Amino acid sequence: MELRKRRGTDEAENEAPSSVQPTRKENHADDKYNVSELRGSFWLTRIVFIRCLGFVYFVAFLVALNQNGPLLGSRGLLPVPLYLQRVRQQIGTDNNWSLFSVVPTLLWWVEPQDMDVTLDIVAWCGLGLSSVMMLCGSCNVVISAILWLLYHSLVNVGQRWYSFGWESQLLETGFVAIFLSPVLSLRQLPRHTPTHPAIIWGYRWLLFRIMMGAGLIKLRGDQCWRDLTCMEYHYETQPVPNPLSYYLHHMPTIIHTLETFGNHFVELVAPLLLFLPRPFNIAGGLIQISFQVILIVSGNLSFLNWLTILPSIFCLDDAFLSCLFSMDTKRRVVGIKRSEQKGHHPWGYYVRHVSGWMLALLLGYLSVPVVMNLFSSRQLMNTSFDPLRIVNTYGAFGSVTKQRTEVIIEGSRENAGGGQTWLEYEFKCKPGNVTRRPCWISPYHYRLDWLMWFAAFQRYQHNPWLIHLVAKLLKGDKDVISLLSHDPFPNIPPRFIRARHYLYHYASPGSSEAMKGQWWTRELIGDYLPIVTINSLQPILRDQGWDNT
Repeated sequence: MELRKRRGTDEAENEAPSSVQPTRKENHADDKYNVSELRGSFWLTRIVFIRCLGFVYFVAFLVALNQNGPLLGSRGLLPVPLYLQRVRQQIGTDNNWSLFSVVPTLLWWVEPQDMDVTLDIVAWCGLGLSSVMMLCGSCNVVISAILWLLYHSLVNVGQRWYSFGWESQLLETGFVAIFLSPVLSLRQLPRHTPTHPAIIWGYRWLLFRIMMGAGLIKLRGDQCWRDLTCMEYHYETQPVPNPLSYYLHHMPTIIHTLETFGNHFVELVAPLLLFLPRPFNIAGGLIQISFQVILIVSGNLSFLNWLTILPSIFCLDDAFLSCLFSMDTKRRVVGIKRSEQKGHHPWGYYVRHVSGWMLALLLGYLSVPVVMNLFSSRQLMNTSFDPLRIVNTYGAFGSVTKQRTEVIIEGSRENAGGGQTWLEYEFKCKPGNVTRRPCWISPYHYRLDWLMWFAAFQRYQHNPWLIHLVAKLLKGDKDVISLLSHDPFPNIPPRFIRARHYLYHYASPGSSEAMKGQWWTRELIGDYLPIVTINSLQPILRDQGWDNT
């Protein structure tokens, strides 16, 4: 009896583990299966992308909040009310919807006296909504569409301040993102909202055009790109250098040659990897991300390089990015994919697929003039062929400035004469004082500093806003002065202002200038703007409509 009882117990014990052990094996197999199941899906990729897009939007609207008043406000350097008035006169209608179809901006419905408050409201709304994306890692159609429309409203009235390629690039990136999320839900993993193939390939197509456009414009542009010598000048003459730019400039010539060659490989060869099978497009995406990181640390190019990383993210699937997420999140993704395989979907799932293919058709149709431009011998860069800027052309540094010149604005309270004392205005980030260390601001952006770089190799007649800037300084305008780093006349504005033209070079390491703490040396070229007073500028201000601003 004792033996039989014991045998029964042993059989029961052996039977119990046999019912549990398969479950353990099954769970262990599920863990392995979860990782492999993530290949080729983009649920986790979408979370990473939305956070990054929210970050770029946040920076863009932060720049707008801090600078749009003195740049675009009713008393700004290029006032929006005056610009909209001129557009109305040019188009010849007061119908706001007709005007919106030509210049898409919500500001058509804003009274001139309310413009400054509205510009701030637009910026604050953009900051709030982009914060949701950045912090939550989720978004919906409503938030994406509002952000896109708000930034459109700024870009289309931004005039010279918003005339650069990254503005259209952000709008194109933001437009495709509208199709990325559910209509109202803010769940990170909305069960019935997969990432449509049109979105994945749409972003890869955007990345291809950005890089190929930049590469081709270089080959067709400056001879130094073909001679592999452009990088010998770039770090010194780029719009807004940072501290590392100084040291990169002084690297050996052979390094600069290899940099230029590497640039051509990244922009002209590596983009072809984006359309190949998974291992190749992952490699292509990583190459582009690495390239943008190098550009970020070597200069202050606004949020352009941060923005260009975004479409590269869609070269990386969930399996590649899984290390960034918890096991629970990865299991949830596998659960969603398994339910998809069963084929039980609500009607909204099919509407999502239809809208995705409609997006593909739209992007294909709007890409026709872009592709024609890309392969044209007269290639244009940073151009839009439709008012909504859905598909655009891109390019950067088709020509490289060989010498750096700077416009230095000086003021004086003394009567004109040989004994005048002139004091310099200092900008936030552009080179001025030779002993000031170059700034590091990327992804933030100082729009006035950027345009001062362009003004330096043009004449002031090509930049009427510069005359308005000088007039504001003569009036002691506090809003415009807030765009500067140092005002030498904090209490009483100057009576006279002039602008002088200087040639700047990096101080050589170990030189006497460097030993004195100088980052730059400079040599006077001559006068850029002759001595002016507020009275002498009145005719120009009246002609431009700025006499009351």
